[in-house]
Amino acid sequence: MKATTVLASTTTPDGFPMLLQEHDGEFFLKVDGVTLMSTTATASEATLAELGCARGAGRVLIGGLGFGFTLKRVLELVPSNGEVVVAELLPEVVAWNREFLGGVNGGCLDDKRVELHRGDVADCIAAASGGGFDAILLDVDNGVDALVSGGNDRLYGRGGLRRIKSALSPRGRVVFWSAHRDKSFARLLEKEFRRVESVGAKAYPQAKKFSHTLFVADR
Repeated sequence: MKATTVLASTTTPDGFPMLLQEHDGEFFLKVDGVTLMSTTATASEATLAELGCARGAGRVLIGGLGFGFTLKRVLELVPSNGEVVVAELLPEVVAWNREFLGGVNGGCLDDKRVELHRGDVADCIAAASGGGFDAILLDVDNGVDALVSGGNDRLYGRGGLRRIKSALSPRGRVVFWSAHRDKSFARLLEKEFRRVESVGAKAYPQAKKFSHTLFVADR
């Protein structure tokens, strides 16, 4: 049996232990013993990018770097003169991507179109009031249920949704990644956005069922 190796560790802003582990060539990020993400299941991250860029996107904001798979797919979809802003709250996640994960995500942080914001994605949203982004992709914690940072609920409340809408271009779109379906959140989106759709997403292409939900909202 192959051993599991702890490559790096830190503590989240809320005081929970966070580990980057490797097992048999795959990587796992765990918070307080719960697997938050892994390289074994990345299909929903790619779908997040595809839905966000489906209407054409020259300027994209990604909230949450994770293992870089959403960013990698966005870079395949935006034009050569596009701009992709990536907001990551935890500096350790950025460092771990550069040190350990370049082989699986193509070293996407080094793409010339990428602007890295080390901080809260909510700050990028607030700064873009007036319509700066064609697509906003939010993969923060487990979606509507905050895990790493308790303050993430300000993205999903009524005020947060209004700020997101204001940060979008006239034909802009926001997509929220969630580990769970949440009908109440979908209804809240419908009060603020013109068109809302809840899309099932698979963890990996061969999966027989949709294990995650992507909330798509057009301004």
